Amino acid sequence: MPSRVSRVTADLTGYPDLVVIYLGMRVNSLRGLRTLVAFGPRISKAVEEKPDGLLLHENLFFGFFPPHFAMRQYWRDFDSLERWARAMPHQKWWQDFVGDSGGTGFWHETYFIRGGMESIFDDMRVPVGFTKFAPSVAARGAMFSARKRLGLAGESPAGPVAEEWAWLRLARDQARPPKLNLSCP
Repeated sequence: MPSRVSRVTADLTGYPDLVVIYLGMRVNSLRGLRTLVAFGPRISKAVEEKPDGLLLHENLFFGFFPPHFAMRQYWRDFDSLERWARAMPHQKWWQDFVGDSGGTGFWHETYFIRGGMESIFDDMRVPVGFTKFAPSVAARGAMFSARKRLGLAGESPAGPVAEEWAWLRLARDQARPPKLNLSCP
């Protein structure tokens, strides 16, 4: 009996280094609504500029209460994705977010056609994706950047993102005893 279902698959042989990344933002507080809404136009503008290596961008919806939106992007290769992530405007967005999440949580999971996966979860108040079944570890040192989490050799194209240095400064400052003013008036 012939099938009435049209069944096809994607021929990915022309994309030997394909990378798929899911990115999500979840509102953690009322303030987060403004942050989430403000990101929409910025993301749209960045996608319209057609970054080198971005093959496809799709918006996704995860939930209304609390609002949780996401996107899926297909990149030609990891180097293209990393180069875009380390350049403006993304670098600025990320530095601002690491300084203040604006009442939201952010996450991404990245999957590679040649094998390997990596992820990051910032200010996520509930587990999502990998963190629903795998242990969470601090994203410091060897777990700080996607390149390091993947165990890839070499430095990122634009060098370390400034927030890595901000974390190091914060750790240094927290380890240093406070200065006391012992002078008499």
